[in-house]
Amino acid sequence: MSTHNTTNESGEMYSASETIIELRNTEVVFDMSRGVSRVLDNVDLDIRRGEILGVVGESGSGKSMLASAMLDAVVDPGILSGQITYYPDDGDPVNVLGLSDEELRRLRWEDISMVFQGAMSSFNPTMSVKGHFVETLEAHEYDREEGMERAHELLSDLYLDPERVLESYPHELSGGMRQRALIALSVVLEPDLLVMDEPTAALDLLMQRSILSLLEGLKEKYDLTMVFITHDLPLVAELANRMAVMYAFELVEKGSTDEILQNAAHPYTRALLNSTPNLDAPLSEMTSIEGSAPDPVNVPEGCSYHPRCPLADEQCVAEAPDFHDVSSSHQVECFHWEDAAEAIPFNIEQPSSPEEGEAR
Repeated sequence: MSTHNTTNESGEMYSASETIIELRNTEVVFDMSRGVSRVLDNVDLDIRRGEILGVVGESGSGKSMLASAMLDAVVDPGILSGQITYYPDDGDPVNVLGLSDEELRRLRWEDISMVFQGAMSSFNPTMSVKGHFVETLEAHEYDREEGMERAHELLSDLYLDPERVLESYPHELSGGMRQRALIALSVVLEPDLLVMDEPTAALDLLMQRSILSLLEGLKEKYDLTMVFITHDLPLVAELANRMAVMYAFELVEKGSTDEILQNAAHPYTRALLNSTPNLDAPLSEMTSIEGSAPDPVNVPEGCSYHPRCPLADEQCVAEAPDFHDVSSSHQVECFHWEDAAEAIPFNIEQPSSPEEGEAR
């Protein structure tokens, strides 16, 4: 495994053998007739090898754009800038934004793969599921026989009947079956990193929980690193080792899942937890977040959350906060993070999280 020293998001030196992908000053803008739309704003993030990172936030907060940026897959006329570095298990670091089209095509399936929201739209309805696997294997010059053996194994790991699923067309499968087949397809080329953008959003609660359990098994068996993007904080809390919270196209809090759930330090994160549906809590104890998320063309100056924040003062209106260390594994972008727990107490018991240090 290649190693070198670098700095993490907090500026501390550490071994890059821990990191699989690193984002620095990553931005995405669209030049629109009514102004510049900044849909990803100066994001610094390290994804650590072997972890499951949950990225959470309201709809429209920039989560999907973050996923697209990792693969240099931002659609035109979006402009992606910054530094995105992929660290393969062996070999030299890869500057993702400096790759040719062919190199990028290979990276996107062979090293970093992505599962999009809505499996139906990801499949060609005129092609059997087997055809999708064959096409992917041949496009990347993988041995077809060996690859289809792996496809059978992956589908079985996801509690599907390989023969039935492979001979079916996408519309002949249920939503849960399609989503699991898409996950198998995304892993068939043995990538290091699997990025999932709201992969269970269209499924019922029982199927969501089932797929989470299956993902844990895949991660262990195939040594995967995962990024799980969702608006459903309790859902990802059951899966992720670490979490990153997005608001208004930037990261506002990062930390271990346990610390975020029990000691969230950003007013937005605490409000998000209080507004999240919980089957064990009465509706009267859930509180919505007043106001609405900002328009990307007109994000407030200073702290972007200040129009909705009970702790906001003149400093929040005038200045953008830097990240502060809540602990060695927990950072928050807020001037008043030390007062957040008192100002915004949790009104319901927070969702359970993975045990600290538990193998995932």
